[in-house]
Amino acid sequence: MRKTDHLGGITAFVTTAQHGSFTAAAERLGLTKSAVAKSVGRLEDRLGVKLFLRSTRRLSLTDEGERFLESSQSAIEILEQAEAVLTSHIIEPSGRLRVDLPAAFGRQRILPHLLKALRQFPELSLTVTFSERFVDPIEEGIDLVVRIGDLADSSGLVARRLTTQKLVICASPAYLQQYGAPEQPADINHHHCIIGLRRNQPKIWLLNNGVGDVTRLTPPPTHEFADGDAMLAAVLAGCGLSQLPLWLVGKYLATGELVEVMKPYAGGEMPVSALWPKNRQLLPKIRYMVDMLVNAAKEGLLD
Repeated sequence: MRKTDHLGGITAFVTTAQHGSFTAAAERLGLTKSAVAKSVGRLEDRLGVKLFLRSTRRLSLTDEGERFLESSQSAIEILEQAEAVLTSHIIEPSGRLRVDLPAAFGRQRILPHLLKALRQFPELSLTVTFSERFVDPIEEGIDLVVRIGDLADSSGLVARRLTTQKLVICASPAYLQQYGAPEQPADINHHHCIIGLRRNQPKIWLLNNGVGDVTRLTPPPTHEFADGDAMLAAVLAGCGLSQLPLWLVGKYLATGELVEVMKPYAGGEMPVSALWPKNRQLLPKIRYMVDMLVNAAKEGLLD
């Protein structure tokens, strides 16, 4: 059996272990489910051990599979790093770039730049997903992630600050006419509040305490939405107060469709960052996209 067949079996095994099924691995690798299963089976025959426990409902790793997965992932990372070093001189980005973006900000501020790059580089292909949850790029095979807020520590990732989004508390005129406008942080507890729903992240608003420091307020979560556009729609519909980024609500404040409240306490900001795996940082497609987003941020195009 050729060495390339060995490597294909290892790739099939690692992808199956990461995604939990032959079906998901096949979709990721662009193969049939049968081809992936047979490739893993040949690898098991060659090694003389079972890597997966198979049942009608799920796959799970054996003890040998757990050990082999750890060493296989390290080997693949070494090969990817070698490829990155070898191809770092290539000027034009090419190949498939997998990107995960926050929903509203990603669609409105990041996606237009990605599409511009596609027009410029015909050899580049994109896979774009939108989510607000924490994504582990290494585990999920994503090349580039953009996230809003403080970042969890990860030794395997590189992070680059792009910009900060300024936050304001606002409501519709109809809501304020019915319930009045809050003037102090304590007043928030007596209002309907529209909150962003994010897994494993506290539901907080950031307020300026009047002396230059930012304090954290936990508002009552009357309504929760896992999407910025949905939060905006709820505020416009008069469902409550919300703290939203200025880039999202600025035009509605200008037209009077929304009204900013508690202006003396404004000043909260959240960082916007790009993250990517360390072992892929020299790939031209990632380097170009990060540089493009950094330049866009410097020009104020992400605000």
